[in-house]
Amino acid sequence: MASILKSLSDFSHIEIPSGKDYRIGIVVAQWNAEITGALYKGACSALLKNGLLEENIITVQVPGSFELCSGADILLSSKKLDAVICLGCVIQGETPHFTFICNAVANGLVNVSIKHNKPVIFGVLTTDNQQQAKDRAGGKHGNKGEEAAVTAIIMAKVQTNAAQ
Repeated sequence: MASILKSLSDFSHIEIPSGKDYRIGIVVAQWNAEITGALYKGACSALLKNGLLEENIITVQVPGSFELCSGADILLSSKKLDAVICLGCVIQGETPHFTFICNAVANGLVNVSIKHNKPVIFGVLTTDNQQQAKDRAGGKHGNKGEEAAVTAIIMAKVQTNAAQ
């Protein structure tokens, strides 16, 4: 998790495998589009930088973070993919809606991953306010979309190695 002291979007300390042999899906929520758009750009940039071919990035948009689970399930049911990245942003409000959505999305993405035996990456910001979201979507705490993309490549490699 990014903190006040650092950005976790610095990957100079780890070895990232090449993504050239992988097909990765991205499901991006349209709600909070300014934030999710920045996450998406970060994810695509990181995938391409690490060798993924542009034609091997399959993107779908869904209305909000709650629908990320369905979007990931649809992608994994219809496309041959090595991993799916789910990008969304839920900002705390005045009602318990925030907690219900965050819990449902986290649990739902785990279930989709288990159902399909494929990595489903949680790239959902769950922040107290808009500024915290901006700070994590290309701001002072890096870009969670980049982090999710690197995680997807690493997990695709883990799965490939486990299958051999």
